[in-house]
Amino acid sequence: MTELGMLLIISGPSGVGKTTIVHHVERQLGGRFSVSMTTRPKSAGDIEGVDYHFVDQVHFKSLRDSGQLLEWAEVFGHSYGTPKAPVVEALTNGKLMILEIDVEGALQVKSKLPEAFAVFLLPPNEKVLLERLRRRQREDEVAIQRRFAKAKHEIARAHACGVYDAFVVNEDLQVAVEQTTTLVKGQRGPSTAN
Repeated sequence: MTELGMLLIISGPSGVGKTTIVHHVERQLGGRFSVSMTTRPKSAGDIEGVDYHFVDQVHFKSLRDSGQLLEWAEVFGHSYGTPKAPVVEALTNGKLMILEIDVEGALQVKSKLPEAFAVFLLPPNEKVLLERLRRRQREDEVAIQRRFAKAKHEIARAHACGVYDAFVVNEDLQVAVEQTTTLVKGQRGPSTAN
């Protein structure tokens, strides 16, 4: 009998350390990271098929309209979505599939796959979050403030929407990784907690 797969949703505002935590959980628990699709231009550091699948708006719209995306959203003028086929395949084969998506995406996925386990990562406080956004040195102050405002809205929405099974505060990275992996192991059951 094939072991049951598990869909793990990890969300959190920009600058909270989502990607770092996702990759730690992926390595420690042998999970697979779901690579999102986007219409945003590929940046110098991006790797096709690792960071995103980069597609044009026509292709994205075709997949969206034919039901081949598990969730999708418009963010800062670009489309982002989760291809459905790799997720279904991983779950069918008993794998842990990890989605790093926002609150809107989590709501869409949970409406289709209510058994998904959703974790929301929180900063210790707003001041720390703003410092982290500035430390990344990716954007000017106007863009940082826009991202910060969106982050505060996302945190409030995550608490209010009822979709998240757990909230983890990322004050110390190792502690946050440990808490997240412990939650996932507990959810998957004793056979996978090795």
